[in-house]
Amino acid sequence: MPDLLPFRQIHLDFHTHESIAGIGTNFDPDNFADTLVKAHVNSINLFARGHHGWMYYDSKAFPERKHPHLTRDLLKEQIEACHARGIKAPVYVSVQWDAQLIDEHPEWCVHHERGGTNTNYYEPGFYTTLCVNTPYIDFLKAHVKDIFDCVPVDGFWFDIVIPRDCSCHYCRKEMIETGIDPSNADARMTFSILVMDRFKLEMSEYVRSIDPNVLIFYNAGHVGPATRTSTEAYTHLELESLPFDWGYTHFPLSSRYARTLGLEFLGMTGKFHTAWEDFHSFKNQKALEFECFSMIAQGGKCCIGDQLHPNGKICEHTYDLIGNVYRQVAEREAWCEGVTPLTEVAVLSPEEFAKTAQHEAITKDIKGATHMLQELRMQFDIVDTQQDLSTYKLLILVEAIPVNESLAKKISDFIAKGGKVIANHRAGLTPEGDRFAIDLGINYKGEDPWDVPFVKPAADFGADLRNTEYASYQTRGYEKKDEIRGTLIDAADGAHVIAEMVAPTFNRTWDHYCSHRHAPTTGKVYAPAVVMTENTSYISQPIFSLYGDCAPQWARQLLKGVLDRLLPEPLVVVEGVPHSLVVSVMHQPTHTDSHGRMLVHLLNYIPRRNNDKCDIVEDVIPLHDVRISLRAYQPVSSVRLVPEDESLDFVKKNGRISFTLPRIGGYQIVEVY
Repeated sequence: MPDLLPFRQIHLDFHTHESIAGIGTNFDPDNFADTLVKAHVNSINLFARGHHGWMYYDSKAFPERKHPHLTRDLLKEQIEACHARGIKAPVYVSVQWDAQLIDEHPEWCVHHERGGTNTNYYEPGFYTTLCVNTPYIDFLKAHVKDIFDCVPVDGFWFDIVIPRDCSCHYCRKEMIETGIDPSNADARMTFSILVMDRFKLEMSEYVRSIDPNVLIFYNAGHVGPATRTSTEAYTHLELESLPFDWGYTHFPLSSRYARTLGLEFLGMTGKFHTAWEDFHSFKNQKALEFECFSMIAQGGKCCIGDQLHPNGKICEHTYDLIGNVYRQVAEREAWCEGVTPLTEVAVLSPEEFAKTAQHEAITKDIKGATHMLQELRMQFDIVDTQQDLSTYKLLILVEAIPVNESLAKKISDFIAKGGKVIANHRAGLTPEGDRFAIDLGINYKGEDPWDVPFVKPAADFGADLRNTEYASYQTRGYEKKDEIRGTLIDAADGAHVIAEMVAPTFNRTWDHYCSHRHAPTTGKVYAPAVVMTENTSYISQPIFSLYGDCAPQWARQLLKGVLDRLLPEPLVVVEGVPHSLVVSVMHQPTHTDSHGRMLVHLLNYIPRRNNDKCDIVEDVIPLHDVRISLRAYQPVSSVRLVPEDESLDFVKKNGRISFTLPRIGGYQIVEVY
């Protein structure tokens, strides 16, 4: 089945207040579409209705909702100009935010448990949320039908589709009728997810009843395990991830999960220096390159967010910037189409177990794990408990993964078939938290009694760690409100202790404290820190949260020492380069060889923090003579740089191939064939 998604997309915001005159007066269809063509754009999301509630086409069903200062059929003209040049044009529809409807129908709004909405009449914004479990859904369906009747439709981009804790009349009534306690916050949140899944499935069924071939996507600002239960509603996934709001951790985390769901996906960043609607701002080109190249390096397509001026005139300077990046994406598409990630590590996401909305469930432990594994250049996916584990060699359980009976059986079966497991902190405990549900060669003794203990690796641990104490900062700052203590364990018979816990002089209290931070070591070993069996390793200290919080190098190297023992022959090894070099490996079928080809993507961009708000990418520092070793899945006769078509010498030995890249600038693809 061919790919559905174009590689080079634009998301063109157009939220315009009713007080702004001259809407669309400077729109020139030919200039608009020709500018997109020049910028190598082949798909663009265009607005039918935005957050202010106004429509931007000649509506037959809702003529009163057309923007009061729009005198042309703007959306139709935009779509027709794009179609004339072969550019796709899905239609944007705001779902849960509409400034007009929240005034007209307060009974359609999400209500909090005290009975009101979150409306602030004097706040500059449209952030009161509409509930899709009300008659509002009838309005939305009529709106969708109206769009079909008025303009050509390639697809729908439904925005702000997020489960909300709602106690409106309609939600309370249904919860009571179905035996759900509406006074229980967790129960309401679970119900809200069911409501949103039902809405998406029902709306997609309605859209497909009119045209089964259009693209459909629902945007919640994040794609994670909560998306799985409604994937039938989507034709593809889009990962909104502006670094100013989400940070540079979010996209790799989200993409490594999204690509396991069996749908095409794209990443969405913005041309803005900060966030959405940062008018007349421009992201540094190197930053935009890094973000778009990261998307295709993870197996996705690209989308760049922009905001059209209310007068409808497209900004040529913006599309000069975008075109400089999309030209480079276009040159590499032949090696990015229809690829499958080659991964050997699965990280079980804690999002699945969070009792909150999916966009709020990204915790420090999964962020820390993502950073560590990328920096160690492990090839990994982030998965949920429904994922088939048979294609992976190693499973990692980060700190907040309770293991019930069914999950314990799944993990135990994985180990019995030769799979390896790393568990950290409280991961692996039963939901009751009283014992480990899987055999990790350890016994649970409770919570670590020390607030800042020390980890001491064995003399032969390796991974550039010394046989000395390393402070494990489980208490964040001087206060203990964010304290996360490790677990206390002992090793079972036959297990090997490769790092130990060393006690501090005392816990820091008002009457026992030393210096500014924490007490020094006593040198007394009181428990194991890292225990290994043939197929498992357990790490008692919360190293993933610790790395997500303050990134001590020893925590990453501790993980490396464990990985070196469990996966001594990783898929790819890169020598002598900074940990900032991101490496991903893909497989692509080809028509000329039944084995297909392997593609190694290398991104050499270094974000720096020279301000209080965001990471900046501005320059690229080239790397030279980079040595790479790759475990070959297939016979290899050629290694070359693409799209440059430059051959590299390589050596075959012990099932691996080795080669040296003379130079890496910002981004390089190596084809192994």
